[in-house]
Amino acid sequence: MSQTNRISSKGRVNRSKPLSFIFNGSRYQGFEGDTIASALLANGIDVVGRSFKYSRPRGITAAGAEEPNCILQVGSTEATLIPNIRGTQAELYDGLTATSTNGWPNVERDLMGAIGKLGGNLMPPGFYYKTFMYPESMWPTYEKLIRKAAGLGRVPKARDPDSYDKLNHHCDVLIVGGGAAGLAAALAAGRRGARVMLVDEQNEFGGHLLHSTQLINGQASAQWVAEAVKELRSLPDVQLLPRSTANGYYDQNFVTVLERRTDHLGERVSGQSRQRLHRIRAKQVILATGAHERPLVFGNNDLPGCLVAGAVSTYINRYGVVPGQQLVLMTANDHGYQTAIDWLDAGRPVAAVVDSRAAPRGERYQALKARGVTIYTGHGVIEAKGKKRVSGVLVAPLSADGTQVTGKAVELACDTIASSGGWSPVVHLACHTGSKPVWRDDIAGFVPGPTVQKQRLAGGVQGSYALSAVLAEGLAAGREAAVAAGYGELAANVVDAEISTRDPKEDAAQALYLVPHSKPVSRAPKQFVDYQNDVTAAGIQLAVREGFESIEHIKRYTAMGFGTDQGKLGNINGMAIAAQTMNKSIPETGTTVFRPNYTPVTFGALAGRDAHHLFDPARFTPMHAWHVKQGAEFEDVGQWKRPWFFPKAGEDMHQAVNRECVATRTSVGIMDASTLGKIDIQGAGAREFLNRIYTNAWTKLGVGKCRYGLMCKEDGMIFDDGVTSCIDDNHFIMTTTTGGAAGVLQWLELWHQTEWPELEVYMTSVTDHWATMTISGPNSRKVLEKVAEDVDLSGDNFKFMDWKPATVAGVAARIFRISFTGELSFEINVQANSGLHVWEALMEAGAEFDITPYGTETMHVLRAEKGFIIAGQDTDGSVTPDDMAMGWAIGKQKEFPFIGKRSWSRSDTKRTDRKQFVGLKSKDPKTVIPEGAQIVLDPKQAIPMKMEGHVSSSYYSANLGHSIALALVKDGLQRTGQTVYCPLADGRVLEAEITSPIFYDPKGERQHV
Repeated sequence: MSQTNRISSKGRVNRSKPLSFIFNGSRYQGFEGDTIASALLANGIDVVGRSFKYSRPRGITAAGAEEPNCILQVGSTEATLIPNIRGTQAELYDGLTATSTNGWPNVERDLMGAIGKLGGNLMPPGFYYKTFMYPESMWPTYEKLIRKAAGLGRVPKARDPDSYDKLNHHCDVLIVGGGAAGLAAALAAGRRGARVMLVDEQNEFGGHLLHSTQLINGQASAQWVAEAVKELRSLPDVQLLPRSTANGYYDQNFVTVLERRTDHLGERVSGQSRQRLHRIRAKQVILATGAHERPLVFGNNDLPGCLVAGAVSTYINRYGVVPGQQLVLMTANDHGYQTAIDWLDAGRPVAAVVDSRAAPRGERYQALKARGVTIYTGHGVIEAKGKKRVSGVLVAPLSADGTQVTGKAVELACDTIASSGGWSPVVHLACHTGSKPVWRDDIAGFVPGPTVQKQRLAGGVQGSYALSAVLAEGLAAGREAAVAAGYGELAANVVDAEISTRDPKEDAAQALYLVPHSKPVSRAPKQFVDYQNDVTAAGIQLAVREGFESIEHIKRYTAMGFGTDQGKLGNINGMAIAAQTMNKSIPETGTTVFRPNYTPVTFGALAGRDAHHLFDPARFTPMHAWHVKQGAEFEDVGQWKRPWFFPKAGEDMHQAVNRECVATRTSVGIMDASTLGKIDIQGAGAREFLNRIYTNAWTKLGVGKCRYGLMCKEDGMIFDDGVTSCIDDNHFIMTTTTGGAAGVLQWLELWHQTEWPELEVYMTSVTDHWATMTISGPNSRKVLEKVAEDVDLSGDNFKFMDWKPATVAGVAARIFRISFTGELSFEINVQANSGLHVWEALMEAGAEFDITPYGTETMHVLRAEKGFIIAGQDTDGSVTPDDMAMGWAIGKQKEFPFIGKRSWSRSDTKRTDRKQFVGLKSKDPKTVIPEGAQIVLDPKQAIPMKMEGHVSSSYYSANLGHSIALALVKDGLQRTGQTVYCPLADGRVLEAEITSPIFYDPKGERQHV
């Protein structure tokens, strides 16, 4: 188990603790502190996988989250198998078993590789749109073949034996990135007493300082890191989270962080959760995420042995691994020279350094020249040679702008190519919040654009690469964040010691993205831009020639930046190639943006402990225990357990509902309405926002008043309804249907964030905050008067559609005089923890009136008697307010075109034969027409019959003494009195008469008393 590429003079691995592991069936050895990738390189493993589309052999390219090729399956059993783990991020442990995700029968001899050699012709960009179309009879076969060939890795079939958990945090300053900038920021903020959280995806803090040879305060960079971490651990309000990736950044500084707690300890670790999802809300966020080094794009640049320059230095100085025997370095900047210096210091020869710039003069250039290294200036590596590993390179002179080969190429022997095309700031997290990246010519990269988040930047993420600047920016960001979080005065005497370092002198870098070849791009050896998705420079040019000009369209057509890679290495090169092809600048071409997650997150971590075969949360109202004691039957509505009906001894559902209905109409009934959706809406723009969302007018709704509103989608069809109350001029409470609450809030946020962000309006779901009980019936006022204080409940003072603050049973409450039964009704809202107390007080006060609790079934009957609709039951996404005879709920004089208004001018919505809302009275008063029954005019028609409508709600009304139904019937408003028929599946045909949908108290007098 010889580690042929391991050196003893460098690295941070623990050589006293060897670790045995298996890769693709063979056993190898590494050390504690290795990643899988460093251990594979130490053992001379060249091919770690096959490419996605062409099945070309691929080796390790990078050293961190940006690695596109070393994607592995880890685990020895079906239960512990984890697909698509990056070998550069996974720490080695004893007994680890890993396999490549693709390659058949193995990665060394992959039969699909034969197709890959012809892949440029067989699988160009968009080939899946152009092929497998004919003959149609072959589609099932094509699907099987494509599904078998596509994808990386496989999903384990056994249950996951590990546990996961979640943790919520609030902090003053969250710092993402534990490199030089992040550590400096944490020191500055932590010294000032702020509650600081520092997260970094690596197992150690320090970032590139762990392999840097630059001195800080006269000592090795790694030593400065150790002292900084020691100080941070001593500060009482600083929390350090290594092995933790900030994978999502959301509004109001909400960040999700995945911590890998035991992945590095073994395949199965009992007694601990494997991973933890931290959900962090921070007053200030500092992004110190650094930058990814860009590889250069040249012919066959995907061969094993082609690495990013900085990764080579990382493997040498951090892991004690030299990933080859002889190096050719190609660079377009001075920083790349450091890799050649590190290679030489590791005792391996450098065949040549190739610099695209004509006259570099920087310190590192001078140092290599003094050591006798051959340096080709004004040249480029135009092609790598080799089959399963680099065996040589072609080097040719380039024009001054790096776009053309100007002379004959020479071939050099080597087995490793390191390339450096510059740096790409890691802007992914900033993009998650909607910030558009901004191009900077001076660094040839995108940096985060303006944001509304309380966010600061430090270091490489904003294009600062000199170590002195990175450290200074980190200290400044930490100080400013602590002060902004409220720690200015407390820390007035804190002075940060200067962090001193000397930056080597550097010349300007060249913006080089595609190294030209002596052949045209379409005929040159493949020049890869996106390694994970096999996107080439020729493919991008082809996409542009085929008419794709938007960078987002080019991305989707070529698959550039897809998958888990998200363009970390290749996006800038790809955008530059597209821009050059279209003869545009990169800012004109633009960039794609990124969305969570930054790197893949397991479903287990997202679920935490909330995992079962089928998991659906059950929600309970504050009065649930009381309902259970009373023997209530429940139904599930929007995850809530709602009382369905309250049967007494010997009663079935129909008998119980009939009793509840009669009791409510004749005396008083009480219902638990806590599940109704409640959205708190505040802000100077709240009233205008409601005006645009609802169909009716809200401009003049006074404080203390309530209004019923209809909400429509863009197509003009009813989406939801409810009562919204004016608390004060800039404060409203909106109620929604129980099942529609989440969808309505999402709808409101969608329009606010995407269409009307200029409106100052804030929406918060408060459904769980309030317990709501509705008392209805002629005696409801008498019941409430016995327990209510500080309020006059008389009809003259407290009118229908008013609300008033009051004290009910000693508890602060809001009382709304609104009705879903058509009876005199009061809706009492109290803080949720007081709900059961107030409910029991109302029951006690109503005992002399035989107060009767009723459930959702009785509520449905009572509202149907009044012709009140339930959105989603009596509406189905295809009816307008006019179809429902609710034109009175449309604001005719509203200046702003509320959502849906334009659609009512379409010819389809003006048709007179549209389905319209009507009542149905069965010719047999005892027969309840089934809900969903189809309505026809001629029951003797041959099947298929012409359908005229359908029944949406149907019940037996004990108060009316006959069955009633609500329905949608074509041109129904003009058909009152007409007989229609409902053919049933059992052969029966039910007759009914079309009536008004209002069966009870048509003038609405009872709710106004």
